[in-house]
Amino acid sequence: MRTELYREFLSARFELEVEREAAGDIVSGTLIDRSRAARWPIVAGVPRLVPPENYSANFGLQWNRFRTTQLDSATGLNFTFNGFWNNTRWRPRELHGCSVLEAGSGAGRFTEVLLDAGARVVSFDYSSAVDANWHNNAARGELLLFQGDIYDLPFDAGRFDFVFCYGVLQHTPDPAAAFRALFAQLRPGGRMSIDFYRRVPYPAWYSTPKYLWRPLTTRLPPEQLFRLVSWYVPKWLPLDTALKSVLFRVPRIGPMLAGLIPVPCWNHLRMGLTRQQRRDWAILNTFDALGARYDQPLTAREVEAMVRGPGREVQVSHGANGVVANITKHGDTAGAPQQAQPRRLRTAAGR
Repeated sequence: MRTELYREFLSARFELEVEREAAGDIVSGTLIDRSRAARWPIVAGVPRLVPPENYSANFGLQWNRFRTTQLDSATGLNFTFNGFWNNTRWRPRELHGCSVLEAGSGAGRFTEVLLDAGARVVSFDYSSAVDANWHNNAARGELLLFQGDIYDLPFDAGRFDFVFCYGVLQHTPDPAAAFRALFAQLRPGGRMSIDFYRRVPYPAWYSTPKYLWRPLTTRLPPEQLFRLVSWYVPKWLPLDTALKSVLFRVPRIGPMLAGLIPVPCWNHLRMGLTRQQRRDWAILNTFDALGARYDQPLTAREVEAMVRGPGREVQVSHGANGVVANITKHGDTAGAPQQAQPRRLRTAAGR
């Protein structure tokens, strides 16, 4: 099945050499970029179009250590499902049978939602998180997964009905260039949804202590930082819970007061997680916040200025990780084709 997806989506400049195939899936082989005389290996079912060592090593570490932590299918919650549909403002029936490019998949929490809606998904990550996503979702539906560079995608322009990118652009060296590279992949009439960390109008450490610590933590090797976070977060979490449970009750300024606690700890108090799940999410998201090499938040106005341009309709709102931008590319086609109702739908507000 995935052999057909390779041939359908990859640019004609690539030549596919298959070494081992099983049940229609390429297990190992080589992608040859004839235009650049470059050869990229396919390892464990995933093409590797970037060097194994790069600035995203921390993401590969965290998603392979916490491979199923944030998947709805593992938590028994609809947190990712509801967040996806409410923020993108898409409908499951619109994605059924359509091509979706997912940029920055992590362990595949959103890949799972896309595949369950019946989409034909091409998903990539710059880090080795693709291995976690492969284990989680390779058997779930029509998925072509690769490790690649957002600035150098292996497709011809205008190839996809939908483009989705959450939790990624602020972690790239040049977010505006990354957005342009993704927008170029959208066909006329196609739709795109991105999000950004929200930059606050006052010093950043008033809303989160991570910006006090990042000048130090980003200098640490990812493994060392992960050991540090895994050591202190479980010890601090009970006290953090007690403090924030009180502060969040303070009208209007409670969240800001909670942000003044100097110990970084992403404590998910109101999500319905078990104690063990909350501990794992706290370690995962605290490490994520402290370890990313790039962290470039924007205001809603800055996001709107970045995504606006001729030939597109833009809606910017607060949501997801801070600011959400939903873009429709103008063209001869009014929108993505309407398809049959997808499999395994669950209830979500805003559908």
